[in-house]
Amino acid sequence: METKFWDRAVGALRRGRLFAGASDRRARWSAWWAGRLGRSDRGMTTSEYAVGTIAACAFAAVLYKVVNSGPVLSALQSLVEDALDAKF
Repeated sequence: METKFWDRAVGALRRGRLFAGASDRRARWSAWWAGRLGRSDRGMTTSEYAVGTIAACAFAAVLYKVVNSGPVLSALQSLVEDALDAKF
C-alpha cells in the first residue's frame, strides 16, 4: 500500500500537479525530487557487500567444521573406498 502512495506522489511530481501554480524554484525542486524518488535502488552498496562476504565466510567455516568432523569424515571415507572397490 505504501508503494502505491509513492507511485502516485512521484507521478504527481512528474506531471507538475503537486505544486501547481508554484514558483519556478519550487518546480525545479519538485522535479529534482521526482527524479530521486522515481529511481529504483538496485544492486548492493559496499556495506552490503561486506556483510554478505562475512556471512559467506562464516558459512564456509561452519561447513568446513562439519565436513571435517569425525562421523562425516569417516562416512565420506567409506563412501570413497566402496566406490573404488566396486566390481564392474
